[in-house]
Amino acid sequence: MTKNILQIIAFLLIFNNTIGYAQETTLVTKEEKLVNKANEKYDNYSFSPAIDIYKRILDKGYTSADLLKKLGNSYYFNADYDDAAKIYKRLAAEYPSEMAPEYYFRYAQTLKSLGDYKNADVAMTNFTEATNDDKRAKAFNGEEDYLEDIARNSGRYNLENFPYNSSYSDFAPSFYKAGVIFSSDRDTGNLARYRHTWNSKDFLDLYKVDVDSVSAKTVTKFGEKINTRLHESTSVTSKDGNTLYFTRNNFSEGKYVKDESGVIRLKIFKAKLVDGIWSNLEELPFNSNDYSVAHPTLSIDEKTLYFASDMPGTLGESDIFKVAINEDESFGEPINLGSVINTEARETFPFITSEEVLYFASDGHPGLGGLDIFATSIADEDFEGAIKNVGEPVNSKMDDFTFIFKEETRKGYFASNRPGGQGADDIYGFLETSPLELECEQQISGTVRDRITNEVLVGATVKVIDENNKEILSTITDAEGNYSLAVDCNKGNFVRALTQGYIPSEEYLEKSDGKPKIIDFYLERDKVTAGFGDDLAKLLQLSTIYFDFDKYNIRKDSEVEVEKVIAAMEKYPSLKIKVNSHTDSRGKDAYNLWLSQKRAESTVSYMIAKGISADRLQGEGFGETKLINNCANGVKCTAIQHELNRRSEFIILE
Repeated sequence: MTKNILQIIAFLLIFNNTIGYAQETTLVTKEEKLVNKANEKYDNYSFSPAIDIYKRILDKGYTSADLLKKLGNSYYFNADYDDAAKIYKRLAAEYPSEMAPEYYFRYAQTLKSLGDYKNADVAMTNFTEATNDDKRAKAFNGEEDYLEDIARNSGRYNLENFPYNSSYSDFAPSFYKAGVIFSSDRDTGNLARYRHTWNSKDFLDLYKVDVDSVSAKTVTKFGEKINTRLHESTSVTSKDGNTLYFTRNNFSEGKYVKDESGVIRLKIFKAKLVDGIWSNLEELPFNSNDYSVAHPTLSIDEKTLYFASDMPGTLGESDIFKVAINEDESFGEPINLGSVINTEARETFPFITSEEVLYFASDGHPGLGGLDIFATSIADEDFEGAIKNVGEPVNSKMDDFTFIFKEETRKGYFASNRPGGQGADDIYGFLETSPLELECEQQISGTVRDRITNEVLVGATVKVIDENNKEILSTITDAEGNYSLAVDCNKGNFVRALTQGYIPSEEYLEKSDGKPKIIDFYLERDKVTAGFGDDLAKLLQLSTIYFDFDKYNIRKDSEVEVEKVIAAMEKYPSLKIKVNSHTDSRGKDAYNLWLSQKRAESTVSYMIAKGISADRLQGEGFGETKLINNCANGVKCTAIQHELNRRSEFIILE
């Protein structure tokens, strides 16, 4: 897209914040006059004549960081990415200390538009290193495989040329009755040719053509009172065709109005169709002489107007906003759509489909170069869903914008300044052959257990809670303590496990690529009721601590159970226990008494080695004096029955 459209029609921005004015080379008077003249043109957004003067100065061998910045920007804002890349490259090489982050970003964009993605990534790396908290940098670092992601979304559109393009700029299509309205600076035979010095192009008017009509398809100007001698552009009409919202330069009573910097800002105007004539023109109340408001589109219920602006509260160069349309046709206060959709760069040209999908153009989200078309679901006015690049062939290395689409027919239009077009900007028709996947589900599974005993908790509830503490969904654990559910991976969520008698536990899930994730929960009991003489092993449902025959060292499989006792003692610092150790009846009674004492001491020593204070532990061996079955001396029993007697108990003392 020509930067005449991007900046005059997209946004007339003030660049003084990122451009210095100090001359680094002492110029003779003649050259100083040329520089001053070029800067005056630049400051008035007359980029085309500014380029001519800056080039003359460079040809004479004079340069400065300021001159290179402004010349590079002048090329950039006129979509001459080849020359812009050369100047930004020279700026980085000759004046690296003057290469502010925004110039690295623009340099990267120009390289993308030239298909040099390798060096574009290098420029973006320099950009990320030079910024602290820029969403564009975070997106680049978090989506280094963005080209692969775009490739996955590509190949879903069949394009066709718009037969009503001219050799001029044609863009901003909008559906209207049996055809479309669009904007163009084409020559319609008017002898009074108004030109803008941004790029020496004619000013824009609105046109219409009945593309779906069986009658003659003639392009005509739209509305006698709509077009003026300045810019008219992006438009939207109500479903009944009786209300029109459109973009126009700040124009009042036959005169254009400038801000304090001498810039003619953009405003949204409203018109009513009365007896076949567009009349009752009025500008919207949130317009301003100090900033631009442009590119209107309506929600499906026509109760909300979406638009783009650089008004106060804008996060970047331009953002997308919404405003309520009240029943009496008054308007609410504009609301920024937020930092998921809007970046520090340009978000503009919104369009809402019948399925509540927002399409918009941006150069702040990872793309192929220039402006790309992106989509996101805004169902229920949720503006935090995934942002998807719609891919090729709608998007290209150049500027792609003003995308409109009917889901009922899967057909639509957009504009682009890609090579091969008839004019500076051309409209393209398309048929969508497969839908863009905007939904993202992540499978979450795991087990819920008692933190001390490691026993599974059957029937525990697992909930998904959004960042506003609203419950999204829930499930319960099965007979094995397992659960499984799917969460929206386009958003951050909390997964929370809870059940009666336990303290709830949760884990936060950030936005993700949708890969499955396992989250096991270990819940702590909210209270443990016990007293002197109680067996902690039974209270905590511990498995028995077993020992091998004729051994007193703790078996590996029993270490897990001892660790649970240690966890309980760590949780309850006042807890003191006595380790009672027992043997089976095989062997001599005296030896068994000695062996059980060693087993008790071994258990206590293990716990002390793990950090439990010795004054909280006692140990005593009882040999075969307290068997739990009938396997006494001389009684024939199986090995398993004997093993049941080789055990340790944990008796609460305090």
